[in-house]
Amino acid sequence: MSKKEYVPLFETRKVKGRILFRCIAASILLGICFIIMYRIRYFPVGGKAERWTWIGLFVSELWFSFYWLLTTVCRWNAVIRIPFVHRLSQRFGKELPGIDIFVCTADPLIEPPSLVVNTVLSMMAYDYPPEKLSVYLSDDGGSNLTFYAMLEAANFSKTWLPFCKKFQVESTSPEAYFRTASELVNVQEWLSVKKLYEDMKMRIETTTKLNQIPEYIQKQHKGFREWDFVSSKHDHQTILQILIDGRDTNAVDIEGNPLPTLVYLAREKRPQYHHHFKAGSMNALIRVSSKITNAPIILNVDCDMYSNNSKTIKSSLCILMDEEKGDEIGYVQFPQCFYNLTKNEIYGSSLRVLLQLEVLGFDANGGPSYMGSGCFHRRETLCGKKYEKNYKVDWKKINDKKVNESASFLEETCKVLASCTFEHNTPWGKEMGLKYGTPVEDVVTGLSIQCNGWKSIYLNPEREGFLGVAPITLLQNLVQHKRWAEGELQLFFSRYCPLLYGHRKIPLKLQLIYSTYKLWAANCLATWYIVVVPCLCLLKGISLFPKISSPWVLPFVYVTFVHRAYSLAEFLWCGGTFRGWCNDQRIWLFKRTTSYLFAFFETILKLLGYSQPNFVVTAKVADEDVSKRYDQEQIEFGAASPMFDILATLAMLNLFGILGAIKKATMDADQDYKVLDQFGLQILLCLVLVTINLPVYQALFFRKDNGKMPTSVMYKSIVFALLACMLAMF
Repeated sequence: MSKKEYVPLFETRKVKGRILFRCIAASILLGICFIIMYRIRYFPVGGKAERWTWIGLFVSELWFSFYWLLTTVCRWNAVIRIPFVHRLSQRFGKELPGIDIFVCTADPLIEPPSLVVNTVLSMMAYDYPPEKLSVYLSDDGGSNLTFYAMLEAANFSKTWLPFCKKFQVESTSPEAYFRTASELVNVQEWLSVKKLYEDMKMRIETTTKLNQIPEYIQKQHKGFREWDFVSSKHDHQTILQILIDGRDTNAVDIEGNPLPTLVYLAREKRPQYHHHFKAGSMNALIRVSSKITNAPIILNVDCDMYSNNSKTIKSSLCILMDEEKGDEIGYVQFPQCFYNLTKNEIYGSSLRVLLQLEVLGFDANGGPSYMGSGCFHRRETLCGKKYEKNYKVDWKKINDKKVNESASFLEETCKVLASCTFEHNTPWGKEMGLKYGTPVEDVVTGLSIQCNGWKSIYLNPEREGFLGVAPITLLQNLVQHKRWAEGELQLFFSRYCPLLYGHRKIPLKLQLIYSTYKLWAANCLATWYIVVVPCLCLLKGISLFPKISSPWVLPFVYVTFVHRAYSLAEFLWCGGTFRGWCNDQRIWLFKRTTSYLFAFFETILKLLGYSQPNFVVTAKVADEDVSKRYDQEQIEFGAASPMFDILATLAMLNLFGILGAIKKATMDADQDYKVLDQFGLQILLCLVLVTINLPVYQALFFRKDNGKMPTSVMYKSIVFALLACMLAMF
């Protein structure tokens, strides 16, 4: 195609409101400079306690200023991408490339087979030529229950896929569709398909509950014989079954249309070999799929992330197949969105501002990081290929590659590719595939791809590409963020530190943007200081901020008010609510004082050799009472945890601080004004913290349901807070 004939498949636009953002950022920076001047100019010359608390607060403010500067740099040149799907079909027609879709699951108890089936079916139902679509399930739980569910999915797909095509279904997960469908397209057909789905779901859930496959079902497929040799989910041979062979002329739906290829894989597990968690699972899928279908494009999703937009594949191909700009793109990342969020996002799980605004700044400076799910990769980038300046893809040549071996032959010969010993003395996990040795294998892999010369693109369409399950208890949320923050900080202190590993390979701005996420956990120390020390100093009578009557109070008030007000405006602009923003601020504080604290110190212990890495799968199911309280937007505190001990203690500490200030002001009415003048900002800070912690007080003293704080947490928090207050008074 000549340059005159070239019409782009996607457009890059600058984000609206950039001028306003930059002006506000500049004014905040000016306010920060005045705060620093105040701290230096009015450094206390009195007692030792005054000097050290002042220094500590100054260091905390410097850290927050530095971190704010990093996040501001991240968003300075934000852009959005607009794909033109209609142009793709017009230009390439039948030359569209094959797509291999990887779905990963790890435990049938935490990630139920019925959930996995819905994700798999949604992937099979994309608006894309089925003969070019292949879905691979990696079952790291090695469960015959999941295998049985996949057989049910293969059978139901013969009805579900033509139904989706006929009625242009967008949420192609049956569970999501029948839960949200507002109008019946064809009552009789709709009810018939719904009954087929509910019958299938009931059979799957019954076998899961019984933890046993009926004998008559086991006789229906040869694959069940594999479990005769399985010792446990941690000790078994490779199990590979091609459930639907898309090349088979008999593999058709009820209307005679071809079906996508469907493959089940449980890679070999042996106790004496490290299996490298999700990264090992993905690498096994890359190798096995290269022999069965070998599609040039790979999409990977978590087992709870179903397709919510039938055009997602074509949207990503608009980026990857653009003749001028597409060849340098290594992967296209979609945001991780959730369908089970409450109206006011009680746990702030949507990460609304981060995914709708902050990551757009990532995109403008080399591209977003790989987020582990909802990402379209070039197969060759995952296999370690470096970008070359004159690199061009011949899509016609790629599409001409065919696999001629039979399904049974492929099943046997490909098993070795998923064996425990295959990767020994090979580049897999180092130069090829996803990287090993870190809990955030996705981030390291994305960074490595970018350091190999490739760029990445962030696509956030109006209709979400994927929807998953957000944690519905506070502890699940905190543990999840602890794992993320720990992995990111470990990365910062490893050879993959973006400032070292990315030096002269990716732009400096991109290195700094990566660093903002790597330093999540480091925020815990400054946050703890701000939450604890001003409160104790209030009881001790040590003033840490300017008097209300002093003009120096203005920069403190301005920076705090404008920063939070702009934060609220952004949250509302991104579709949130005021209460949702308040909840987001609360969870922000909870994460920094618990998740990030544990992540920070566990990272230090691991660096010193006192702790080993592990991987925690977030539960995708909860009991009925917990779900009910979640829907009512009541925070779930019903488990004993050191994290809750910390939250309750900090809440009580600030409550005692406020009570102490009230006592100090009321004991001498003549001194009332002086107390408010001298300690006004400290009292205001404590009041804000008490307000944020209102749900904690409610859970400690007033709630009667099972979601309340355990009694042991209440007693410990009161004792610890009183001890801290008494020590501060001496």
